[in-house]
Amino acid sequence: MAKRKRYLFVCVNERPVGSPKGSCATRGAVEIHAALKAEIAMRKLAVTEVRACTSSCHDVCWAGPSILVSPDNVVYGRVTLDDVPEIVDALAEGRFVERLVLPPEDFEQSTARPGLPEHAPAKAPAAGSGAKP
Repeated sequence: MAKRKRYLFVCVNERPVGSPKGSCATRGAVEIHAALKAEIAMRKLAVTEVRACTSSCHDVCWAGPSILVSPDNVVYGRVTLDDVPEIVDALAEGRFVERLVLPPEDFEQSTARPGLPEHAPAKAPAAGSGAKP
């Protein structure tokens, strides 16, 4: 396996809808992860440039969905499906999507900007279900 230049850790932690902190999964993180993987593969960046991985909580639940860009230690927040092409463009060009980079105040729930609305998270297909990932 080749070592990639960057890894995207997409938080897919799930709490029930309406939990005080919220969760990335209830704000679309599962779908975002799938879209990132597809976009990265389509652009042929998956082998050496970038890999999208799932992770658990980044402790910025209120600002989710969040993505930790490693090794840069940059955290994106309030990511939507519409942001995926722009994120991959930025990765290909060696830059960040500045409007998604969380500012210091977003790392504390009491000072964070409002979060995205929640919804019931998508469920991954069960193994052997015949559904394609």
